[in-house]
Amino acid sequence: MSTGEPRTINELFSQAVERRSDRVVMSYKRDKKWHDITGAQLRERVRNLTLGLHRIGVRVGDRVALLAESCPEWSMTDYAILSTGAVNVPIYPTQALDQVAFILRNSGARVLFVGSGKLLRRIQPALGLLKKEERPQLIIFEQPKDDKEKVDGMMLMEELESSGAELCAQQPELFQQLASQAQTEDLATIIYTSGTTGEPKGVMLTHRNLVSNVLNSGSVFDLRPDDVALSFLPLSHVFERTVLYIYLSFGVQICFARGVETVAEDIKEVRPTVVTAVPRLFERIYATINKRAAEAPPMKQKIFHRAVEVGRQVAILKDQGKSVPLRLALELKVLDKLVFTKWREAVGGRMRFFVAGGAALSPELAYIFAGAGILILQGYGLTETSPVVSFNRPEANRIGTIGREIPGVKVKVAQDGELLVQGDNVMQGYYNLPDESERCLQRHEDGLWFHTGDIGTVDADGYIRITDRKKDLLKTSLGKYIAPQPIENMIRTIPMVEQAIVIGNARKFPSALIVPAFDQLKAYAKSLSVEGKELKDLVRHPRIIEYFKKKVDEVTKELAPHEKIKKIALLDQEFSVEGGELTPTLKVRRKFVEDKHKEVIDSLYPKFEAES
Repeated sequence: MSTGEPRTINELFSQAVERRSDRVVMSYKRDKKWHDITGAQLRERVRNLTLGLHRIGVRVGDRVALLAESCPEWSMTDYAILSTGAVNVPIYPTQALDQVAFILRNSGARVLFVGSGKLLRRIQPALGLLKKEERPQLIIFEQPKDDKEKVDGMMLMEELESSGAELCAQQPELFQQLASQAQTEDLATIIYTSGTTGEPKGVMLTHRNLVSNVLNSGSVFDLRPDDVALSFLPLSHVFERTVLYIYLSFGVQICFARGVETVAEDIKEVRPTVVTAVPRLFERIYATINKRAAEAPPMKQKIFHRAVEVGRQVAILKDQGKSVPLRLALELKVLDKLVFTKWREAVGGRMRFFVAGGAALSPELAYIFAGAGILILQGYGLTETSPVVSFNRPEANRIGTIGREIPGVKVKVAQDGELLVQGDNVMQGYYNLPDESERCLQRHEDGLWFHTGDIGTVDADGYIRITDRKKDLLKTSLGKYIAPQPIENMIRTIPMVEQAIVIGNARKFPSALIVPAFDQLKAYAKSLSVEGKELKDLVRHPRIIEYFKKKVDEVTKELAPHEKIKKIALLDQEFSVEGGELTPTLKVRRKFVEDKHKEVIDSLYPKFEAES
């Protein structure tokens, strides 16, 4: 084993579990009880899985697909695949079936790990789309519950591990021999980005790409040996997967939530100090808090709203480097005990910071949480950059930005405003797509740069701001450009708004499609004595539309005249992965949404208005 700085994920894993062989590195909850895994136990299971894979013929460079919910077995399988010298091809459990078939066929996966019988049954139609010679060997994490969840020729993970343990008894040095084969430039993973249009593209990341990102991110992450992390984001996404590499390497105990739906309960039990999340989580937490406040007696409501406002004011002053007036500081101290201590207890009571990525976090929301003593550090990255490019540090957090670049990574702004990235973390290209690779990886006078497709700025202190996606910029029929994401973030701060999308490309003015928080909408309609019990009736009711339009006008009052939302429409169905409106990483597929709701959109732009 190499004792210097790790050069491959295999070396990173080996060093981490040896350092903490008798300490807990992972925990998970099953059958109402938390179970611990030590470094030695993790190494043994990864070793057995590696040798089991070797025994069924997996060799260097083979592709092995992994379709499962996040859990310790996901990580074990990941490390085992890489230890054989093979390439991990993660697939989202929610991925569309035609895309599952495409990824398996395109990658040429020899083996497919599946998390459960339920998931296996879900993807069977996708497997049916493959030719016999294209179908991978199936390995399932847990025993299927009934015959409907079984497939001929499938193997249980337990059987694979037993087989590997037998081989280990015969050849005790084989695991180390296999794991040490990996070189820094070897392909470690192909991650298919679903994108918002077209077929998925396979991002090729090497051991060097991933390890450089782990070490450079971790060096400024401010992690401590006594930190405890709760993990609930999908490991099929490179963000959480790299974060777990960082946690293991820097000695942080990883606790796996049972699922997104149990996070609120799990966070109270685990009492983590560090959590990675997406902005959607904070939007939902705040919506829930607002809903409870609205149901409280008038005096408590008044205290709540004052606490939010005072906390926000203090957070803004601190963020701007200004002193906080004594009166305001004292008032916050009182309100903190009455209101915000409960917020902090709801996230475990000892949270040092959240790291938010994957989408833009509303500055307004960040200020409110900062005022409550809950620090959210926003970062930025892409699958193509392994993923971390930049993030805010606990001691240097600037709200509204995505922080400063991490060591070893360079960011610059092109003439058209696009952010370009350079570093060891930048991908090798897209699998079997040389033209696409050449389009995104372009050689400049100062080397090779990855073109992110994001429009942004870098200030004098090195803090980066993203204004929008290059391809998402709207151009009205009057020739004015509009960045929709900042406006959508403003609209989503309205407590009764669940989702929002701004439209207006080649139109005279921008409009918004809004998905309300349905429970709150029904309660509000009841308070107005509005008739109509069906959602489809409520979202079309003039008084309700008028309410939402008024709120939209309030939160967007600072926008330039050409950016202001002139009309809105409320939708009676939430955007979802299953419905096709969202990618597996929860990004909105704008074209799909606009096509699906074409009639609604057209109704916002009568012909005589569009032509006037």
